[in-house]
Amino acid sequence: MHAGLRITAFAAALAATFGTAYGVGKGVDPVVEDPAPARHESHGEASPDPAGGGDHGGHETMPAGGLQISEGGYTLDLRTTTVTAGKRSDLSFAIRDSAGRAVTAYQREHDKELHLIVASRDLATYRHVHPTRAADGTWSIPVELPRAGGYRVFADFTPAKKGAENLTLGADLAASGTYAPRQLPAPNATAKVDGYEVRLDGALRPGKEGELRLKVSRNGNPVTDLQPYLGAYGHLVALRSGDLAYLHVHPGGEPGDGRTKPGPEISFTATAPSSGTYRLFLDFKHQGQVHTAEFTVRAGTAAAGSPAPAHEDGAEEHGH
Repeated sequence: MHAGLRITAFAAALAATFGTAYGVGKGVDPVVEDPAPARHESHGEASPDPAGGGDHGGHETMPAGGLQISEGGYTLDLRTTTVTAGKRSDLSFAIRDSAGRAVTAYQREHDKELHLIVASRDLATYRHVHPTRAADGTWSIPVELPRAGGYRVFADFTPAKKGAENLTLGADLAASGTYAPRQLPAPNATAKVDGYEVRLDGALRPGKEGELRLKVSRNGNPVTDLQPYLGAYGHLVALRSGDLAYLHVHPGGEPGDGRTKPGPEISFTATAPSSGTYRLFLDFKHQGQVHTAEFTVRAGTAAAGSPAPAHEDGAEEHGH
């Protein structure tokens, strides 16, 4: 995955206005190119990012994904560019090759041909879904986004072509309605979801591989019978606050490989593309249900597992 042109929603222009109506006129193209972010001086002092999460630390130390709509001869053709908040809509897209043909053959990775992530610009809403591909290469899935504003759609896939590399392409989606932005939650080492508690230990480091360890418990007891989900005992996605650079981290082992046991700890290796603030979304499966634990971490300044004050309102939205 490589960083490229930042293709961001025009919603950013409205983010400073609380409670304004969010909509798209027929003659307005919802996708525009943002200017490149300002580089910081060598002293490394932090400056706020658009989502209130901090700086990106000057230059990126490794490629980030999801910042461009085309890469490596492939393009994400998002046919659904606007939806209505709170209403169920069909999201449709295709992956096109350099000749404009819809791709119809993919390598299976983590049990799927393609992973689709939908995240709001303020990172308060997250969806990890798996659309259905028609014979002509068109992908589709029904979605219902709870809040108005700008969203980013990420397609994570590998074409079934010799020598093809994994790609993450991104495109913008707008949800119309009354827009009320949310602040990024404060850094946290513990997340609670659906009666489970997940503890995060380890550090997310810019330009350097690090280990992230997550321990799942329920009612104060470790969960030791996690079930495989997408070919592992957990699936972790990191998104950088501000431009939503995409980082798809990898589990430390796969079920049955002798290195990973079914809980309560899930380990991942990850390298942040830069310093800054990230949101981490962990999907794990227990007793037939998939749950999503959410964390805010700072890369390049502190360990991911460092204790931090809880977010004021305590409310969280989960993608499942």
